[in-house]
Parts: sequence; structure tokens; C-alpha cells
Amino acid sequence: MKRIMYIEHKDQDGLDGPGRIGWVELSRSRRAYLYGERRLRKVVGFKHNCVDAETGDMFWVSGPKKNGEDKLYGGVVEIDEDAREEYWEKVRGLPERVTDRSYRS
Repeated sequence: MKRIMYIEHKDQDGLDGPGRIGWVELSRSRRAYLYGERRLRKVVGFKHNCVDAETGDMFWVSGPKKNGEDKLYGGVVEIDEDAREEYWEKVRGLPERVTDRSYRS
């Protein structure tokens, strides 16, 4: 199953990092997310819920919020090109913003 998700790559301190909106696929076992070339295994952690199976990098992956307040500490969220239209029209209900490639959370 593929769906639009919020993906935040946590920085070294594990609290904040760059956020993105993009298409994520749930693995058949439902224990991992597939985002681009990354396989993000679900884990229980402090301020993260996934770990990159190859690099060990920490991530937060969740469904995007309708109000756009996805980042815990605020900041700019980039939107993948192939997810932009679906995100602005279906998730946020703001079709007039479909050309926006990012937003401030």
C-alpha cells in the first residue's frame, strides 16, 4: 500500500531535522516503510519511530496533518515533486497551492 506521508530525517541530536512529504510504501510484513531507496524499519524510540536499515539513521514517519503542523519544532517542509498535487488537493484541501514545493510548519 502506497500513501502520502511525512518523513523527517532526525539530526545527530535526534530531535530535529529536515522534513519532507512524499510517497511511502508499507512493506508486506508491515514492519518497514519504503521511501525512495531507503528501507525504514519501525522501532520504538525517543523522538523517532523508524531506523534506516542500511545506515542506522533515525527518522520520524507519520501521516501528514491537515493543518500542516508536521514538524515538532517547526520549520520548512519540502514536498516531493510526484506528491505535490495529491498533497495540496487531497490532504490539505488547498488546490490553489499546488505549485508550492514547500511550506513552513
